[in-house]
Amino acid sequence: MAAKAKKTKQHAKSVCVVCGKDEFLVANRCEALVDELLTPEQRPMCLYQPRADEVAAADVFDELRTLPFLADRRVVLIRDADKFVSANRGILEKYFDDPSPTGVLILTVASWPGNTKLAKKLPKVGELVKVTDIARRSLAGYVAGYTRDKHGKTFAPGAAQLLVELAGDEPGRLCSEADKLAMYVGDEKNVTVKDVEALTGRNRMFNAFAVIDAVTEGNVAAAVGRLRNMFASDKQAEYKVVGAFAYHFRRMFKAAAMLDKGANRNQVARQLGLWHNVDGFFGQISRISLKGIGCVLTRLARIDYLTKTGQADVKIAVEQLILSLTAKQKNEAG
Repeated sequence: MAAKAKKTKQHAKSVCVVCGKDEFLVANRCEALVDELLTPEQRPMCLYQPRADEVAAADVFDELRTLPFLADRRVVLIRDADKFVSANRGILEKYFDDPSPTGVLILTVASWPGNTKLAKKLPKVGELVKVTDIARRSLAGYVAGYTRDKHGKTFAPGAAQLLVELAGDEPGRLCSEADKLAMYVGDEKNVTVKDVEALTGRNRMFNAFAVIDAVTEGNVAAAVGRLRNMFASDKQAEYKVVGAFAYHFRRMFKAAAMLDKGANRNQVARQLGLWHNVDGFFGQISRISLKGIGCVLTRLARIDYLTKTGQADVKIAVEQLILSLTAKQKNEAG
């Protein structure tokens, strides 16, 4: 450990700019940087973390040039520093020309244009750390790795992907749910699909099931009312509602396809791990065609794309989907 710390100190930069859009990922990278620079015992005396919107640039530079106490360096960490950088660009340029030999300045920003004087000066005194977003297809692996490293637990096949579907694609929220799951399973080493369903998706999946029940029955008032109650009773629902519905309809699609190929209900239930309201589930399948379920999944994927790119409001888009599906079911039944 001592050798590692010594090596880190020899290669410490005077300035480090951490650039990224995701606050959780940026914060994690900052913590790792500070850990490389200071021991836990050194933090109270040698780490200064002012609010970017309250601190004066002069105070920042005074801190950086103050000799560290019982340490090799003093670290100043300014988060969300975009406005701070813009307001103090000139004085920062001067500091980049003559940085403190015992101070390390860490700035987190959402953007760092490469054509500015600061950006061009940075490589001489420090480094730019780019924190890229995690692709959705990689989120299951990311949260599984996080859970393994932090809690020593592994996700059973399909469990991490289900968590992404139910909790959304923000790394911070996913890791928070993973922390809860690690506590929920206790001494168990594996987090199963049932664990995710029971803890993360319990209320949301039950509410989605109730909405789908009304949709397949062609009951417009009940479907819309249950959907609105779902949003009203769960502040996180708008971030996860598409995933909850997609999860249900995917299971319906698999079940309907198996039934079409000659499987019986017991075989389907066993294959899909159905353990709650089995009769209600098969009742829903009996009221909508396999093609109809496929169309719903296509529309949900479209809604997911539009809402994540800012082209649609999730509440409005999902309610419009529910209205059109329910009306279609009602007309076909009539």
